[in-house]
Amino acid sequence: MMSSDFDFEIGDWLVRHRRLKERLVGCNDWEEFDGSSTTRHVLGGCGNIEDNIIDFPSGTYRAIAIRSFDAKTGNWAIWWLSSNNPHHLDVPVVGKFEKGVGSFLAEDSLNGRPVLVRFLWLATDTPVPRWEQAMSLDGGLTWETNWTMDFRRR
Repeated sequence: MMSSDFDFEIGDWLVRHRRLKERLVGCNDWEEFDGSSTTRHVLGGCGNIEDNIIDFPSGTYRAIAIRSFDAKTGNWAIWWLSSNNPHHLDVPVVGKFEKGVGSFLAEDSLNGRPVLVRFLWLATDTPVPRWEQAMSLDGGLTWETNWTMDFRRR
């Protein structure tokens, strides 16, 4: 069984990134930069791959998001693989879309501290969908958003 949850993202995009310079230390200093991405279906429509070019102020790098849908649970898993660490897949965030919002969670660590990671997909029914990443040190009671991506069609 296929899922159409991520069909909004299929195709070519220009991406505006906004990222905190430091995470979970009370930093309010954001950097903004551009990028692009191309997303295509895989696994017969039960997954997709998002190929990213990210133009960080320190230099350009590549990364992919790998997404897989489990029809039995209705959940998606999302992995991140970066050219900065090409043999390491990040811990997958797992979740689903409800009422137009995609919410995905994972237990991970940052600098040796356990964190809860959250990805949100917002405004997916508009010409400018948004992805947000946030982290929590208190099990999800409070969140620090540390990265946003606004997508516009190429």
